[in-house]
Amino acid sequence: MPMSAELVMTVSPDWKELERVNSTAFEFLRKQHLTDECVNRFTMVICELVENGIKYGSRELNGATVQVQIRITENNFTVEVSNPFNASSLPFLHELDHTLQWVRGFQDPFEAYLARMKAISHEAPEANKSGLGIARIAYEGRASLDFFVNDNNTLNVSAVAIIE
Repeated sequence: MPMSAELVMTVSPDWKELERVNSTAFEFLRKQHLTDECVNRFTMVICELVENGIKYGSRELNGATVQVQIRITENNFTVEVSNPFNASSLPFLHELDHTLQWVRGFQDPFEAYLARMKAISHEAPEANKSGLGIARIAYEGRASLDFFVNDNNTLNVSAVAIIE
């Protein structure tokens, strides 16, 4: 595996873009000579974060795009997804912060994943909100998550995992 590799993508806030993100990320990761398990796991992490960027980004801003930066080093996988952020996104920001704190409150991410699955099973289908992505990234992706909003009103969400 090379000492370091990077892929940067610009994604339109369109659901059809997820297929392109999935295939591009998968091929990039595969070319880094990662195990099949790592390629699949990291592709899922990337797609979950991009899906959130599309879903919760400020689409009403003209020309708004989601930026994706994937970095592979000898021991680490990092993905950072950045998207425009404005006052209409505040409820999501509060929910994201709450969800990250909630997941971090569990000693094992599997416990958070299981708890969220149980909660979803009791919610009405029309609620149309699973909130499973963050718990899935922590458990299935074995990744640590964080976020910040920069001075340019851009929300940056990152996931970091150790390459095993």
